Amino acid sequence: MNMKTIHWATLLVLATTAACSSGSSDGAGDGTDTGTAGEDAAVTDTHVVADSPGSDAADSAKADTTSTPGDAIVPDSAPPGDATAPKDFWATDPIPAAKNVMMFRFLNRTNGKSADANVYWSFKNATIDELHSIAAESTYDMPANSSGRLYLYICAKDDAACNAAPRTSKYFDFIEHTIGTDVYNGNTTRVDAFGLKIALRLHCADGYDVAVGEDYETFAETREATFAKFQAEVPAEFKKLADAPFAPYRIVEPGALDFKTGGANAHYYDSWVDQIWSANGVTVAKPGPGGSGLDKYPDLSAAIMRHVGGVAGTFGADGKLLDKKLWDDATKFYTAGPADYYARFWHAHGLSGKAYGFPYDDVGGYSSYVSHKNPQYILVAVGW
Repeated sequence: MNMKTIHWATLLVLATTAACSSGSSDGAGDGTDTGTAGEDAAVTDTHVVADSPGSDAADSAKADTTSTPGDAIVPDSAPPGDATAPKDFWATDPIPAAKNVMMFRFLNRTNGKSADANVYWSFKNATIDELHSIAAESTYDMPANSSGRLYLYICAKDDAACNAAPRTSKYFDFIEHTIGTDVYNGNTTRVDAFGLKIALRLHCADGYDVAVGEDYETFAETREATFAKFQAEVPAEFKKLADAPFAPYRIVEPGALDFKTGGANAHYYDSWVDQIWSANGVTVAKPGPGGSGLDKYPDLSAAIMRHVGGVAGTFGADGKLLDKKLWDDATKFYTAGPADYYARFWHAHGLSGKAYGFPYDDVGGYSSYVSHKNPQYILVAVGW
């Protein structure tokens, strides 16, 4: 699968201990994301090093999640000011205090579709290799690490092969992070594709408490309804993103299909690019197929995807943003085409309207990226 880089514009200028990076550029996808399994399709055992008691390697790799009852933290039923959270969506049972940096708790929110024994989480980084069902391990004491990806998998109850090797499941997704000794930086992402419904809730020692990811309405509906809703809300050029061979496993980003080089929609954005460049006298090279190739000009990239900035005075000839108010009002985004209606869908159905729908979706602060000092725990909700 093509893992497209999340370009965090301000990432880790915020006192983290390591820089964050990911796997590829902001260009169009390679069209190979058809539901292929995630981080390690070749892995065939669910009981990795961390599940081997008595092993010195296991003891050194596995985070210590033991805690006395007095150390436990009890979450509130919802983040402050969130009146839309369904009762019991965010679990309120006590969370052990972290021995490392912060605790992760995994929540099965598949509405009865999958049992905890068939919903898995996986984290591999340096010497760490953790793979567990929520039934076996619902919490994890996360150490500091950079450029981390935590994968989530769902297997059908009667699929013995998948449950024996969850990393081969075609139903998977991931979250990204860099975690310093006293800071969390991370996000959900739709830059590559939608695979599973995910929501994160980060809580920190100073009371900071925020949730990002798919909204509660999306979690409440069936998978089939989510795919149908996508088809109903996007124009014709984007509908195939939720068709076979990607469906029923994925809704892929535009660059994975017709928006790439040689595709039917490779020049979809050309008319809007021409307007931005002409109105503003922009002299930098225009983007490639699907609006790709503007890694040095995040504001221009975001303007193309959101269909804004086509009037004089928005950008300088060098492609730099002049209108500092361009990103103030999200209601002005995606109001006409050409625009990235794939990204628009995830914003329309994201908590607080935030999502990571294209590589520079963090421009203006509209992505699902969250960062804060002294994290205590993060709740990771997984839906179907």
